[in-house]
Amino acid sequence: VRSTECFRNAEENGKLIRVPTGDGMALLFFRSPEEPVRCALEISHQLRENSNIRLRMGIHSGPVNQVRDVNDTLNVAGTGINVAQRIMDCGDAGHILLSKHVADDLAQYRHWQPYLHDLGEYEVKHGLRLSIVNLCKDNLGNPNLPEKLQRRKRRRQSASAIVKPIRSRWPVFMTVPILSAIAMAIGLSTYFGYSRLTRPRGAATVPSEKSIAVLPFENRSEEKANAYFADGIQDEILTRLAKISDLKVISRTSTLHYKSAPENLREIAKQLAVGHVLEGSVQKNGDEVRVNVQLIDAINDSYVWAETFDRKLTDIFSVESDVAKAVADRLKARLSGREEEAVVRKPTDNLEAYDAYLRGLAYTLKTATTTANALGAQTYFKKAVSLDPTFAIAWAQLSIVDARNYLTQSLQPTVALREEARQAVETALRLKPDLGEAIWAKGFYHYACLKDYDTAIRYFEQARRLLPNNSRVPESLAYVERRRGDWERSEQYLNEAEQLDCLRQFAEARRKLDNILQITGDDVHAFAAEATIAQAEGDLQRAATLLAPLQLGIDEWGALAVQTYQAILERQPAEMIVRLRQLLANPDPSFGYTNGEVRFWLGWAEDVAGEHAVAQKSWRQAQRELEPFLTEQPDNEVLIEDLALVSMALGDKARALALCERTMAASPIEKDAIQGPVALEIFARVSAQLGEHEHAVEILEKLLSTPYKGGVCAPLTPALLQLDPMFDPLRNDPRFQELAPSSRSEH
Repeated sequence: VRSTECFRNAEENGKLIRVPTGDGMALLFFRSPEEPVRCALEISHQLRENSNIRLRMGIHSGPVNQVRDVNDTLNVAGTGINVAQRIMDCGDAGHILLSKHVADDLAQYRHWQPYLHDLGEYEVKHGLRLSIVNLCKDNLGNPNLPEKLQRRKRRRQSASAIVKPIRSRWPVFMTVPILSAIAMAIGLSTYFGYSRLTRPRGAATVPSEKSIAVLPFENRSEEKANAYFADGIQDEILTRLAKISDLKVISRTSTLHYKSAPENLREIAKQLAVGHVLEGSVQKNGDEVRVNVQLIDAINDSYVWAETFDRKLTDIFSVESDVAKAVADRLKARLSGREEEAVVRKPTDNLEAYDAYLRGLAYTLKTATTTANALGAQTYFKKAVSLDPTFAIAWAQLSIVDARNYLTQSLQPTVALREEARQAVETALRLKPDLGEAIWAKGFYHYACLKDYDTAIRYFEQARRLLPNNSRVPESLAYVERRRGDWERSEQYLNEAEQLDCLRQFAEARRKLDNILQITGDDVHAFAAEATIAQAEGDLQRAATLLAPLQLGIDEWGALAVQTYQAILERQPAEMIVRLRQLLANPDPSFGYTNGEVRFWLGWAEDVAGEHAVAQKSWRQAQRELEPFLTEQPDNEVLIEDLALVSMALGDKARALALCERTMAASPIEKDAIQGPVALEIFARVSAQLGEHEHAVEILEKLLSTPYKGGVCAPLTPALLQLDPMFDPLRNDPRFQELAPSSRSEH
């Protein structure tokens, strides 16, 4: 190790950090994923030749921070090292195990591919899911399946097993390159990792005694379909606790991917920065329910309180409030009179309505924003309020589902949907004027449906006081400030809500996406988002590796559009053309105008492939599919922009420019800092294609200095201007060449 160039450079520059680690060591590398792997092989080789000692080693990529510990000594810490240790823990003597992050990067180099052996995806001690790859080369490493993984296969039903195989959704060698440093750790119980080293910060603070995370409740019912009920009980308890301002309660989205009874609670508490964890289980049998809960001091790993509730289904509300009150009492939280009332409030007397509500809630807790999930939530919330018209929070949730999906267009953004959102939230407020969720829903309606941002902020601020631990409220405030162009304040709210911003801060966005993928492992939207960043940076190889394994349908159109754009940027769309034709062979009417949008993209891909006559046919069909929706969705700016692009493709200059003017007038950039630049991007594309080159270049100059979410996919960058075929007519324009310096006319 000491003879390596990186070690010598670090020592010479005074950047070597020596930290006692018992019988192991940690090495951090900062240049290439090959460095830690070569080092591991060299160590194995030297030990085989000169020693009887055999090490186990693990390599992983992830964030690492410089910190000062309680002794004011410079140290390193972070998930990059923690997860590397989990990888290492799966191995036996001689094993060199890699996480998928590292293996995928190595798989880009042909000479490494024969030595990488996929062991599958596993759930390690603290609930983290990881794909593990075994490295064996020239008789170095251990070719055998680790004993812990073998044991799990023999005892598949054992809840106490250390690791649990999970069926891999995609091929293991899906590259997720990290443009950052590399951290590696080695030892007798050795671990490796590669990561980005961030700025030093102070020693970790001790979590508040009044902080808690409510982990997913285990469904112990014989009917696995009752999982929604266990999820709902957990969320209801969390929601009641979250209304206590004297507590810090971690949102459900932060705990969603942990298992019900993890082995390493202390590690989870450290990741979530909480002092206590509540875990539990629910067993539903007919009209009888058993709820078992344990409150654990995660710092000392000791039980604070545990109880089993055997109740009739009709008494389930008292269980939720009793658990919330008991937790608040054990954590010595002070409750105001209003908070006490909120904790014990019974939302409905109709059990059938409550069951429908819990089913709808389960759909809203899913991570994917799809039409199926939106329809599922909407259907069950409608059923809940039809069974109990006085069910205020169900009305509020119905309004939120309608408004959110009106904005995201997972549901068709019709006037009728917007009106349903309005009526639902007004009903909720009439029934319960002080209901925090209803007030938040009212703000969200003004934000998503009316674009009345000032009014939205007033309601969000009011909701914030009633829902002090609800991360969705600062998230909503962040979205409004982003629309208003106050990016700094938006980022402050997003940091508070721990959500991802859409600025061109690609390195920070990539870091947060890496964290998401470490937890979820298979979130197609996170993969697509990271690929979008790679496209914006001009790294098509990295984007292609991220996107290649994804098998997507029109219901995942956001991610599928990124895949299609990738093929167009590469100017090799043949395979994507086949895929889009298959998807459009029998279009699902429930996708509404999206089918026409996909057909426009098909025409674009066909045109790039040189199939110009076929492309014209696709665009004419797209126009026929899109036009009818404009009557019932006159304010749908995405639909208007789609029609502008179709008109452009068909050579109808007057129609294309008129539609651009319409959407720019609806969302001027001064009023809407998100949609306004999108309308400008579409205008720039139309102008470039239809001979208005001067206008196009002027708009592009403005867009390159404007933060926004992007019109086609990513926000335009010089790299995208170089690659995007739609800007080919501008290649010989000197002003355009200044914007995209490597642009050449041979495109």
